[in-house]
Amino acid sequence: MEAKFNIENIVASANLNAELDLYAIAHELDNVEYEPEQFPGAILKLKKPKTSLLLFKNGKMICTGAKSEAEVYRAVDKTVEEISAFIKR
Repeated sequence: MEAKFNIENIVASANLNAELDLYAIAHELDNVEYEPEQFPGAILKLKKPKTSLLLFKNGKMICTGAKSEAEVYRAVDKTVEEISAFIKR
């Protein structure tokens, strides 16, 4: 018996080793939802690659929805580019 499979969703974590201003990120970027009374992280949704990233104040991120390792790298790189002005070093 041989199983056939498709990769549908990769979950990856990253750490920016810096603090994020989630209020500013959510205020300035249209593709971010942040409701701290509901959930402690901001949710950033990318169209290309189609992924969602959870952003936390401590600089940690979780990327979901990627279908390959290359998509994870593209999503994380794109996110860092979009939020770089809001990173407190």
